[in-house]
Amino acid sequence: MKIAVGGDHAGFPLKGVVIKLLQSWNHSVKDCGSFTPEPVDFPDIAMLVCDDIKSARAERGIMVCGTGVGAAIAGNKIHGIRAALCHDTYSAHQCVEHDNVNLLCLGAQIIGPSLAQEILSAFLNARFSTEEQFRRRVRKLDEMDKIVPF
Repeated sequence: MKIAVGGDHAGFPLKGVVIKLLQSWNHSVKDCGSFTPEPVDFPDIAMLVCDDIKSARAERGIMVCGTGVGAAIAGNKIHGIRAALCHDTYSAHQCVEHDNVNLLCLGAQIIGPSLAQEILSAFLNARFSTEEQFRRRVRKLDEMDKIVPF
């Protein structure tokens, strides 16, 4: 699978672990930054990761910041991106199976490498359900993307 990975300075230590793990699983990984632990704004990195997803250069994306919250907010601001903050394996597979999530957000200050490995495995091995109830709901999410704020 082609995966775009990014993170801010708070996510920098875990991002390296994530990339090495994904590569060891034979995924094609694009590192969208940050490349140092120097302060950087997570929305800038999220835009790069999400652009790779939207342009189909990546099938899924992973963002790592301090808590993962900011990364999820940033991802969900972008049309066509469905981001989920996951710190457990159940949410990591369920968000793909039921909601067709394409951007996983992790908090480096919340979880460690071992749990990140389990979450990544659950997320990447999950597939969007073919059940109509979930397809219908995701179509409604897609329609919400088209709403112009007043």
